[in-house]
This record gives sequence, C-alpha cells and structure tokens, in this order.
Amino acid sequence: MSLEPGFWDDQLRAQALNKEKAQADGVVSSWEKPRRELDDARALLELAEEEGDEETAREVEQNLDAIEAAVRDLELRAMLSGPQDRCDAILEINSGAGGTESMDWAAMLMRMYTRYAQERGWEVEIADYNPGEEAGIKSASLIIRGEYAYGFLKAEAGVHRLVRISPFDAQARRQTSFASVFVYPDVEDDIEVKIDEKDVRVDVFRASGAGGQKVNKTSSAVRLTHIPTGIVVSVQNERSQHRNRDLAWKILRARLYELELQKRNAEKQALEASKADISWGNQIRSYVMAPYRLVKDLRTGEETSQVDKVLDGEIQPFLEAYLLGKKNPKLAAAETA
Repeated sequence: MSLEPGFWDDQLRAQALNKEKAQADGVVSSWEKPRRELDDARALLELAEEEGDEETAREVEQNLDAIEAAVRDLELRAMLSGPQDRCDAILEINSGAGGTESMDWAAMLMRMYTRYAQERGWEVEIADYNPGEEAGIKSASLIIRGEYAYGFLKAEAGVHRLVRISPFDAQARRQTSFASVFVYPDVEDDIEVKIDEKDVRVDVFRASGAGGQKVNKTSSAVRLTHIPTGIVVSVQNERSQHRNRDLAWKILRARLYELELQKRNAEKQALEASKADISWGNQIRSYVMAPYRLVKDLRTGEETSQVDKVLDGEIQPFLEAYLLGKKNPKLAAAETA
C-alpha cells in the first residue's frame, strides 16, 4: 500500500493509514498468539500424559493460566470498539463537598490513577495542578498516553466518595469526602474540530509547581476560556508558555469534541448531568476505610476489602466489570420491576 504511486503525496492521510494498518496488524497478532500457544499447550499435554510426566503437566497448567488471561484481555478489547477507545485520555479531577478533606481525597485519586497508568506502562503528564490551601488539590488535569487509555478510563467518569477517620480532625471523627472525575478522549489532530479564535479568551499567568513548592518568575501558564460554551482550560506544567499554550488548545479541542458527542448521545448527557453536583447521592463508587474496609462500585456491584491495593492503582477489576456490562443486582432488579 505504501509503495503505491502518490501514496505519500498527502502526508497526513498516509500517516493515518499506516497507523490504522499497524493497529489492524496488532489486533490480528493478539488473536493469533494465544491460539498458537493453546495448540502448543494441547500438544505438550498429550505428550506429558503419554509419558506420565507430571512436571510438564504442571507447566502446561501454568501456561493455560496465562493464555486464559490473554483471552480475557481480548474479550475486553472487543468491548472497546468505540471510535475513541484507542485514544489517549485526558483525565480531570475536581475536589467537591468537604473542604480540605475532599482536596486530600482528590490528591489520593490522582495518585491512584497515576499508579494504575504506570503499572500498565502508560505515560502520565500533569497538564494542570491547582493545590489546596492546606493539603491535597483543588483540581488537576492529567494526559494519560497509552493504547486504549480512554477506553478503559472512561469507566471512571463520575463522583467518587471516601469515608474515613479524618487525619485533619483532632477528635478523629469519621468524615465523608467527594471528588469528581471527568474523562475525555485525546482526539487525533486529523479529527476536525472547528474553533473560532475570536470565541476564545487567552490569559497568561505565573505557574506554580505541585504543592506550591516552586513559582515561575515569568507568566508561562495559559488559560483558555471558550466563550460560547463556558469551557475553561488551564495548563501550568512548568514548561514554556508556548508548550502550555499548545497543550491547552489540545485539551480544549478534546473537550469540545466530547461535548459534540454528548449532544448526540442521550446516555452521555445523563451522565454529564449527574456530574454537576459533587456530593452525596451522585457517586459511582464508595471507598470506605472506617468503620469497616470496602471499595464498592455502585453501578456494577463489584467490591473488594483490599482498599489499600485499590488506592495503589489496582482498579482493573472495577474497569472490567463496567466494560463487560456487569450490573449491580439491586439496580438490575429495580430496572425490571
């Protein structure tokens, strides 16, 4: 294909086609590999049974576990067939009701998603970071780069609730905190999103480092306000103003693209409406650390008592339950009633 006359005349189209071909080759390879391994395991098992080789049989059993995990991953990928699921993700975290408690909770969520992404080998870049007055963060924006990053992390959009003994309360009382998570696809440059520059107000200001530890002496941070929609994007990742401006425009394009998708999708509109109030009654998942320990997704019913592991980034079971369409039995019963 790439050797055809005139293929490279349109560079953007050629690059897009090559990327599409590479993705298709990857899909084919991902199916062929476990199939070959399964054939090899079957042949090896037959040989082990003929010769009574228990050690080889145990080795085959271990290989089957790995093959089963690969097949499960393929099943998940089959659920990630949306046009943006392969995209990188732009993840925004905002503290909600609860003051300092919620700001600390927002920072814990930021760490959780960072750890999750790093464990998968994805790249994480902090685009914006607004520290809280006493602890934690008011808000933060992360750009997470990796295959299917948006497809997996879109399951995290919504309000997250934490219940714990407050580390900021001298009387050690139990507190409830809320934070919201928004997830957008990092749309490719070849997807057309028309933005009239006269509709965007551009402000520059001095950027502060994480936690306010360092402050730039120059106005390198950039804030874009899209006047027709009211969308505000700010980037202050301690790089040059030019880099911050480019990132801000990229995020604005992604948010406008997502907004357009939401207009065409009633389900997404309902989800967006539920994000408006970051407080009790709107949460998708609860993280309880006192008086007992439990993380439970209210949409799917998926739960675990391993709270510390979840906060260290082990959220894959929750994402899988959501992507595979698992429903909380109580919600399912209410829908059929």
